[in-house]
Amino acid sequence: MLRHASGSAPHHPRHPHVTVEIAELGPTLLRAGRLLAETVIVPTVLMAVLLRTSGLTQAVCAALGWCALIVAVRWFSERRMPGTLLLCAGMLSGRACLALATSSAVMFLVQPVLGSIVMATLFLGSALVGRPITERLARDFVALPAHVLNRRAVRRLFSQVAVVWGLSRIADAGMNLGFLRFGVDAGLLSRGLLSPLLTGLTIALCTWWGVRTFRREGINLRITRGQKAATA
Repeated sequence: MLRHASGSAPHHPRHPHVTVEIAELGPTLLRAGRLLAETVIVPTVLMAVLLRTSGLTQAVCAALGWCALIVAVRWFSERRMPGTLLLCAGMLSGRACLALATSSAVMFLVQPVLGSIVMATLFLGSALVGRPITERLARDFVALPAHVLNRRAVRRLFSQVAVVWGLSRIADAGMNLGFLRFGVDAGLLSRGLLSPLLTGLTIALCTWWGVRTFRREGINLRITRGQKAATA
């Protein structure tokens, strides 16, 4: 057996170092930012401006028109329709139609609150039963080998991240409800500006936490240029 000069046996890490290749994050982040602007920020700004100047019907119709425009532009320019865009556009359309049917702008803002509560339940529940949904979501961006996923620290990481996301969605729901108490304008500000900011901070925290844990476990992440990430 090989020994160091001091005569003591060399230290072997508990796990061998491994390298996991991931696609470039830049294009993925750009697509996510574009989707956020198309389905959250711009419709919220339209609602905020037109509610004051034209009324509820015009504001909701403008949001629906914007939604239809985005779907048409994507289809004719790219000849394809990302599933995430269709889902977000469908949810936006449903919120707008309900707001028109009830003649209440509050309904346009209450539905995302309910959605945040459902997401919080999903994240926290999956962590509680030991099958964190964050593990499945991570596989859309990083191909983690089975022997890496089976490590206790990695499994614990996904559960912890699921808890962070669950608490973040609870905070988002509480924040939006709190701002709604001050009126529709405050609710639109919270939904259009503060909610995306909270989501971005949650992503940054979870990313930092994940990279830190991986490094401690001897898992190196290497960005492979030229690979395409999951389409948003």
